[in-house]
Parts: sequence; structure tokens; C-alpha cells
Amino acid sequence: MHPIVKLLAQRLALGLLLLFAASILIFAGTSILPGDVAQSILGQSATPEALANMRRELGLNEPALTRYFTWLGNFVQGDLGTALTNGRDIAESLGGRLKNTLFLAFWAAIVAVPLAITLGLLAVRYKDRWPDKLISAITLTTISIPEFMIGYLLIFLLAIQLPILINSMEFLGDGTQSWLLSNLRFSSVALMNDSMTLLEKIKSITLPIIVLTLVVLAHMMRMTRAAILNVMQSAYIETAELKGLGMLKIIRKHAFPNAIAPIVNVVMLNLAYLVVGVVVIEVVFAYPGMGQYLVDHVSKRDVPVVQACGLIFAAVYIGLNLVADVVSILANPRLRHPK
Repeated sequence: MHPIVKLLAQRLALGLLLLFAASILIFAGTSILPGDVAQSILGQSATPEALANMRRELGLNEPALTRYFTWLGNFVQGDLGTALTNGRDIAESLGGRLKNTLFLAFWAAIVAVPLAITLGLLAVRYKDRWPDKLISAITLTTISIPEFMIGYLLIFLLAIQLPILINSMEFLGDGTQSWLLSNLRFSSVALMNDSMTLLEKIKSITLPIIVLTLVVLAHMMRMTRAAILNVMQSAYIETAELKGLGMLKIIRKHAFPNAIAPIVNVVMLNLAYLVVGVVVIEVVFAYPGMGQYLVDHVSKRDVPVVQACGLIFAAVYIGLNLVADVVSILANPRLRHPK
């Protein structure tokens, strides 16, 4: 068997095993929560007979192992269950919200990944000089501030203070002020519906995109810088320098291609965070995604929804890390061309 095929099969098996382990943890974690689910659903109308009927309907009288495998089997078949709070099908409710979450993560990645790699290359080019120090200082500052705080700061500055500032600039004229207000107006609530055009959707999620970009930028930039600096210590880089090649050309043609494996790993890890870690951002901006849906039902103790969202997030995270492993394997010339 070819080494690449063998490694891919091993990574796939490991990913499935991790997803199975994650499903056990999610089910066990929601099952051992204090309190009675049936009691919390019925509230003040929880008579003994009603409680017994509710537990029977929810399958709470069945052994935990039976309930787990029933839930997992239904999930594999695409049946995510029914929400306890409103009786709606969870898969139907999650469809549009998952699409919105992936839409937000996609556009955040479109901005964050090229920007992080570019800043990492610039930091290497001007190592230990003021551009390198400035880039490091800014990115470390952004990663040190909690993401919800960055969100509220951007809402205050761009959604509240910026229109006030533009309105105070009377010297610009009514026409210029109107143009600036119409094009630089940011909403504190990220609305999303099917009637909006693509540009309207992107404009609506501009602030969440900025927050997510600032959150993941530092990690990707610093790992890109570290990976390329590690390659720059190789003998063939010194040979290229002795031949008179410029530093930018050396970085672009020799260092960056050979540092692609660790860079891909950290990029995929942060892409997974963009999907899984948007819960706080969606709550801050009231964005109709999976994170907001999960938080709403956690407060209502809707266990089937929490289990479904948790397993979907786990599948996305493990899947993107599996893609990173595959790309790293394919980027390794020793595996592509075995002796």
C-alpha cells in the first residue's frame, strides 16, 4: 500500500474515533446535568402523572446506554430529534442557521487568512526591525482583548460614534455627508434573510467579520512567521543568499513553499475556530446562526438541541483538522515520492 494512502486511512479512522468519543462526552455531559428535564419543561404544571408521561415520551425511563445508541443512530441517519421547547424538527431549524454560521466564517476566513500570511511574510522580511515589532505588538494586543469586548468596542466606535462624527463635519457639505453616512453606516445587529443581496449581507456582517479577523489574526501570523524563520535557517536558503537572490524572492520561492505544512495546520485550526468559536460573536451581534440558536436553547434546558449543536460543532472541528492533516501529508515530498 502506498504510504500516502495508508496515512490517509489512518487519519480518517482517527477522525471517526474522535467523533465517536466526542459524541459520548456530549451525551454524558448533558445527561448528568443537575435537575429533572421533564420537571423543567412542565414547570408549575408538573403533576406526578404529567411527569411520568413526559419522562416516557422523552425516553428517560430507558437505560442511558440504550438512549445513547438510539440518539447516535438517529443522528447518523439525519434525524436530529425534536426541540423540547417548541416541538420543531431540529434539523429543519438548524439548516438555515448552519448556513448563516458558515457564511460568516467563510467571509471572515477570506479576510483573515491572506492578511495573516501577508503580515507573517512581512514580519520575516523585516525581522527584528520596526515593521516586525509593530505587527507583533498590534496582533498581540488584539489577541489579549476578549472577543466580546472587541465586539462592543467596535459597536461603540463604528455603529454609534462614527455617524455622530460624520454629522458634525458640516464643512463636508450635505451631499458628502449623506454619501459617507450611507456607505459607512455599520449596524450593531447583524441581520440576515434570503431577500438580501450578497453585498447587503456582507455589509450587515462587517463588524462580526472584523472581530473574528482580529481574534484569529495573531495566532496565524505568528505561526507563519515562526515556520518561515525555521526554514530560513536551512542550508539551501544560505545557498540561495550566496547566489545573490533577493530576500523577498528567497522567501517567496524557497522558504514559504517548504513551510506550507505547519502553516496549513494552523490555518485550518483557526478556520475550525471561526466555525465553532462564533457563539460569543453571534450573541453580541444577535446574528441568526448556530451559536445564537445554541445559547437560546441552553437557557431553556433543551437537551436535544444542545446535543445536536454540540455534535455538529465537533464534526466540523474534527473534519477541518482532518483536512489539515491530509494537506500536510500531501505537501510532504518524502511521502509523495517514496524511495
